[in-house]
Amino acid sequence: MNVMNIKLVLSFLLLIAGLGGFYILFDHPLVFRILSVLVGFVAATYVFSTTSQGDRLLKFIKEAITEAKKVVWPTRKETIQMTLVVFVLVVIMAIFLAFVDIFFSYIINILLGRGS
Repeated sequence: MNVMNIKLVLSFLLLIAGLGGFYILFDHPLVFRILSVLVGFVAATYVFSTTSQGDRLLKFIKEAITEAKKVVWPTRKETIQMTLVVFVLVVIMAIFLAFVDIFFSYIINILLGRGS
């Protein structure tokens, strides 16, 4: 086993220890239980970040944040206009489908001899 694998196993064990502390400290105040989880998570994250997989993950997260900052969100006016367009199209399609349904019902009734 090389050093990276040992670090990965250690980070996993630290995470499990933090979660286990939450249940082991069941008779202590909630703040201590939550603190044990946080300490385990932070320690596991630190050890994981020293591995090559952790380094790649951190680079990926940083790049994802950079790309997310480039997103151009629509203005309030654009959002309202597009919402209204969607509502109008939904109403138009509902009316169209209602007419198609009425037409097919009429044709089926005539074919089955139920029409007057």
